[in-house]
Amino acid sequence: MTLKSALSFGAAMALALPATLAAQTAEPENVLPQQAAPAPKAVQQTGQDAPDIEETSQAVVQEIPPEADPNPVGEWSQADARALLTVVEGIGDEGLMPSDYFPLELGAAIDAGPGDELNALASKVFVYLVEDLRDGRTPMDARRQWFVVDPDPDLIPTFTVMEAALESGDIAGELAKLAPEHRDYAALKAELAKTKDAKKRKLIRANLDRWRWLPRDLGRFYLLTNVPEYKLRVTVGDKVLFNYRTIVGKPGRTATPQLAETVQGVVFNPTWTVPQSIVKGEGLGAKVLGNPGWAKANGYTASKSENGFITVVQQPGAGNSLGRMKLDMPNPHAIFIHDTPAKSLFGRDMRALSHGCIRTEHADELAITMAIAGKGATKEEAIEIAASGKYTKVALERKWPVYITYFTMGTDVDGKMKTFGDIYDRDAPVLASLDAARVGNRARETDEEVVAIEQPGA
Repeated sequence: MTLKSALSFGAAMALALPATLAAQTAEPENVLPQQAAPAPKAVQQTGQDAPDIEETSQAVVQEIPPEADPNPVGEWSQADARALLTVVEGIGDEGLMPSDYFPLELGAAIDAGPGDELNALASKVFVYLVEDLRDGRTPMDARRQWFVVDPDPDLIPTFTVMEAALESGDIAGELAKLAPEHRDYAALKAELAKTKDAKKRKLIRANLDRWRWLPRDLGRFYLLTNVPEYKLRVTVGDKVLFNYRTIVGKPGRTATPQLAETVQGVVFNPTWTVPQSIVKGEGLGAKVLGNPGWAKANGYTASKSENGFITVVQQPGAGNSLGRMKLDMPNPHAIFIHDTPAKSLFGRDMRALSHGCIRTEHADELAITMAIAGKGATKEEAIEIAASGKYTKVALERKWPVYITYFTMGTDVDGKMKTFGDIYDRDAPVLASLDAARVGNRARETDEEVVAIEQPGA
């Protein structure tokens, strides 16, 4: 496809954006809406004395900020505790294990009647359920290369969930609100309900948990790429507007990490500053300086400082390693989404071929769409910029979240449930954690090394 026809195709697709996108782009950005905290009622700071029930008509609570107490203790009636026990007994529907939540002990405490023992145990069970349903059960050391920091504990604090549950008496309903909103979570739950095979059930459970590692609400506008599927989806509301095949990092040190970042702009006709591992390590600097004709034909320019340091930049053009666009999404891993001149690679089934960055097909279409939908340019401006051949960075008014995920089971772009190859062997530690005892006080951030990708265009 020529540049002219490619841009025409991209423009046509951008024009085909549904009316819902045009309408929603005019609305204020609301990626992760805050949840209003209910009025305090029946929860108190852990370690504090319970209020004197005989002297109050209602349970009271100390006025403390929700984030100050991750392990609140509430006052539980037998009816509320029985409702909690019913949730525990049915928690297998969510891919979790009832045995993690002390069903026998809770039943005995209910039979013994209201009091400190029931308050303490029911509160502990409730907290565990909140943490596992909201944040995921898998400990951080089993989430290999998982660099997403889930905001949900801050947006939906345990304290406020317990308050709402005890105030309304709808224990199950308040816990159900914690489930991921993405339709793939519901699809995996439905698959779990009809699956008897133990191995498949365990894989479903692992991927249900992976959804809990992400923000519950991904936002109305976002990009999501599932690395093992080699696919990128452009999503508005609950509709996938476009999907594209991708190329991802090779297994090993250049495997693509899992991230939640923000697209701040679109770079049309990018330049590529070649890393020193190629300039010096592979001798490209000397080659460019020593062979000006070859360098010009391949779009390279070079400069050499007085101390001998060589800088090589590949100019915009058909052979540029980043292709004709990249999405500007600053992050310490130096991972971004970009075009590639090697279009034939999209025809392969196994596309773990890059040095970590994500290459996408129909990149011109994606770039024009993002520029228009992000209100960084009009349709005419975006097409003109793309066709100019000149480096141009278009800043977006609407910043789009982008989620780089790793699901080995889920619905494909046609809505069919499928398994995807575990190309980085990341299933094993998650599956093992499902068999191990529940880990409390889990870390929210990984301590794995951040490795900046040195060769994003390669």
